[in-house]
Amino acid sequence: MIQVLLLNEGKVFSGGEELLDQPGTRWIDVLHPTEEEMRRLGDRFGLHKLAIEDCLHLDQRPKLEEYPNHQFIVLQGFTSESKDACELTLHEHHFFLGPDWLISVHELRFEGLDTVRQRVQREPQATFERGVDFLLYLLADALMDRNFPILDKFNDELEDLESAVFENPQPEHLQRIFELKRALVTVRRVLSPQRDVLSLLTRRGIPNVGERTALYFRDVYDHLVRLHEQIDAVRDLLGNVMDGYLSMIANRTNDITKQLTIFSTIFLPLSFITGFFGQNFDFLSQRGFFWLMMVSVVGLPVGLVFWFKSKQWI
Repeated sequence: MIQVLLLNEGKVFSGGEELLDQPGTRWIDVLHPTEEEMRRLGDRFGLHKLAIEDCLHLDQRPKLEEYPNHQFIVLQGFTSESKDACELTLHEHHFFLGPDWLISVHELRFEGLDTVRQRVQREPQATFERGVDFLLYLLADALMDRNFPILDKFNDELEDLESAVFENPQPEHLQRIFELKRALVTVRRVLSPQRDVLSLLTRRGIPNVGERTALYFRDVYDHLVRLHEQIDAVRDLLGNVMDGYLSMIANRTNDITKQLTIFSTIFLPLSFITGFFGQNFDFLSQRGFFWLMMVSVVGLPVGLVFWFKSKQWI
């Protein structure tokens, strides 16, 4: 589906492909791209075939490529509609940036893009009239900003998980730690290469990107740096939770082993006493040996308990 926003004489017009041939500045948004739609746009704006092929195949690496009459940019980000921090939706956006036109291609509907479209229609002088490179900045900024709430979810859940681990560690806590770790690795793998892309957009001399707009891309780059700092902080917190869980399990194992050792220490001499006085000798059947056995059976465990307490073993 192709949706076009056309800026002509200070007014914004919204429509479909019928606006492509009208004079003015254009933003063409393609949702669920098809090969036929991309072929028509390629013929109309001279898009490179390799870039068109990338648009039709997802899971592209974030990148900035220059072609004779346009730049091809791939950016990615995440959204999460669920309370579960691990349920992430990857949004991959492809952009064709020309002199007076911008083509955005994406497979999934993105709430941030709808927000930018509404702002453009409401404030054309503050957005559209500043150039299509400024529209690219708005879209990139919206894509990056949607990652901050996700990392906040990671941080909040890890803090709760840390408290639960130190109170009463359970096997499901370890499973959840690994789920969060896998999700965090995915976020880091997607966001990490985009620093190079945003760094290129902040430089002077990039075709179709003005010097004034390059300053705005620095803001997006700063947001991306903050995201990486948050990822590193969450990763450290994740490691602390893992170490805390293993320490608590080790302490619990040590306590169990200590208790079993104490029981074994108490019952080992009792087994010796009952075995010794249970021998079939005449002198052991005398009443004195019987009372000696009874005193030993009762007194020895009591003495061991007091001794363990004096050593602070129990």
